[in-house]
Amino acid sequence: MYLYYGLEQFLISKEIDKIKKDNNIEDIDIVRYDLENTKLETIIEDALSISLFSNKKLIIVDNAYIFTGTTNKKLIEQNTDVLKDYINNGEFTNIIIFNILKEKLDERKNIVKLIKEKGIVKDFNLSNNINKYILDMFDNYKISNNNINLLINRVGSNLEILSREIEKIKIYKDNDLEIKEEDIINLTTKNIDTDFFSLIENIVSKNKEKALESYFEIIKYGEEPIKIIVVLANKFRLIYQAKNLYKKGYSEKDISSLLGSNYYAIKKCLESSRKYSDKVLLDCILKLANLDIDIKNGKIDKNLGLELFIMTL
Repeated sequence: MYLYYGLEQFLISKEIDKIKKDNNIEDIDIVRYDLENTKLETIIEDALSISLFSNKKLIIVDNAYIFTGTTNKKLIEQNTDVLKDYINNGEFTNIIIFNILKEKLDERKNIVKLIKEKGIVKDFNLSNNINKYILDMFDNYKISNNNINLLINRVGSNLEILSREIEKIKIYKDNDLEIKEEDIINLTTKNIDTDFFSLIENIVSKNKEKALESYFEIIKYGEEPIKIIVVLANKFRLIYQAKNLYKKGYSEKDISSLLGSNYYAIKKCLESSRKYSDKVLLDCILKLANLDIDIKNGKIDKNLGLELFIMTL
């Protein structure tokens, strides 16, 4: 009996794959339920039944909100006593994995206390351990902290994307176990999101030449000026919101959860927010909104408008 929770779906999926591999479970012996639309009675009844094809089956229960503080009235009412009886009985013929994409469990709930006592509970929030996960992905390859940071700055902090890029590097390097700076630059695909943060930083610091360089770099990826305006406005808004929530005493994790954004994106926003006043951020949001309206009303060319926005700040 397992309970996996946290904001990193990639890590939860990897752990589930490990359970499958360690227990030699074939796809035919895997059953998946969603607790938002399936009664616990149905799941427990299945858990008590025997697999027709092997010694055990794997039951994966998504959206296991009963372990959190969720109070959504639209969710079906669950009888957790059924699950408590099953856990207390302790005859786990099959494997059940409950998982929930929430940062925290509700530690006050008896069902949480019981599964912590009788089962295995794991936290899959990324927190500050991204470097550790990257090192694990590289296995026995050697990579410096500087090159790990270069990889994050180039690719971003999404673990699924990082995993794909790291596999590319490992396949190319083969038996050469030392990962160098040029390997990361030459073998990985740059995440356009990092260029947007660079563009924002140069816009606000009024480094017009660098801002235009960042803008033209984004254009090379085929991005439309209208989309760039929307993305810029959203990022400025996210920086503003994160900044003000942090001033109210919220932690980086809390802000990530409240705004529904990746932990490292919020961390990047907070790093940026220290350089800019609220007025500067709000001015940029307003100017981008007005520019969007002017372009859509045909008052200014989309390419010229965005370039002028950068040049006249």
